Amino acid sequence: MVYWRRLDKPLILAALLCSVLSIILLYSIWQNHIISSVGSSYYRTQLLSCGLGLACLLVLSAIDYHKLVRLWFLYAPVALVLTLLTFTALGHKRAGADDQAWLNLGFIQFQPSEVLKLAFILTFSLHLAKDESNMNKPLHMLLLCVHGAIPTGLIALQGDYGTAIVFAVVFLGMLFAAKISWKYVLAFLIAIPLALVAAWNFILGDTHKKRILVLLHPGTDPENIEYQQDRGLEALSNGKIFGVGLHAGKENYVSVPEIHNDFMFAQVGQALGFVGAVAVVLVLIFLCLKVLYDGFNTKDKMGMFLCTGVFCMLFIHCVMNIGMVLKVAPVIGVPLPFISAGGTATVSMYVALGLVVSAYGHNEKKYRVFE
Repeated sequence: MVYWRRLDKPLILAALLCSVLSIILLYSIWQNHIISSVGSSYYRTQLLSCGLGLACLLVLSAIDYHKLVRLWFLYAPVALVLTLLTFTALGHKRAGADDQAWLNLGFIQFQPSEVLKLAFILTFSLHLAKDESNMNKPLHMLLLCVHGAIPTGLIALQGDYGTAIVFAVVFLGMLFAAKISWKYVLAFLIAIPLALVAAWNFILGDTHKKRILVLLHPGTDPENIEYQQDRGLEALSNGKIFGVGLHAGKENYVSVPEIHNDFMFAQVGQALGFVGAVAVVLVLIFLCLKVLYDGFNTKDKMGMFLCTGVFCMLFIHCVMNIGMVLKVAPVIGVPLPFISAGGTATVSMYVALGLVVSAYGHNEKKYRVFE
């Protein structure tokens, strides 16, 4: 009974609502044959991933997050090794993707960056909690920056720039939560233009540059790079106020490449209309703010850093994904939390919430389920 009372039930319910909607939409996409490549396995995988993720959440919420953080020497090396394996023959590049960010083990394919995200949030929370009083000293700040640069750089080398941005935002958000000196903030602001110029000239490929340029100059796309976003906007507007419904027939839907994954928000608007899209945005806003609120109410800084990292991860995922669909951000392959199809991403998001619920539920020293 104590365990049940300590669960953050509104947070869990919000995530489950998103997952249920995801399964329903994937079933609808399959039944209506909106995209021929989306079979029944997608909604079944999503259902299985939701169940597995929820089980992980409930187990992790019962374990004191301090113990989880201090086991970094077990999961951090595993996350790094799995990520490095994507640069070997085991690395897999999915059809239509720009990056080689998947591992193909024959019986399963998964994205190690999702594991690395969780490992980074946990290890960086520990690093900040131990070094908070000294973090603004130059050497200590350098070590913190190295800590953030390693996973971000590895993911960028994969070509997965969207996930690299997620790592960078999580890193910066957690530093701000630890009260980074304004001197470093000023230096960062000065360095931004130089970093953007360097990225444009030495990191981004031609395709990534064109995706950015078509946002600045819409309609001037001889290679039809903006086709996916144009179709996404068409699908979104196709739903009007209340949507065409979940079983309107193939002829009444606008088909969008990757509508089940990166462009799932377009299907939300198409099937459920403006009302449904706004409702989904409100649920996601609640979910993000609840994570942040839980962080402010933890008993120590480590819990606060952990929740801040999860908040930043969820928030930037939502902003970037919805921005892609609304054509105010380039197509960069970042899924919408709990809604886009993807087993690895779904499980990792539930694990992240499990860490938050652990921090939420272990505010009192007398409460322990697993010692």
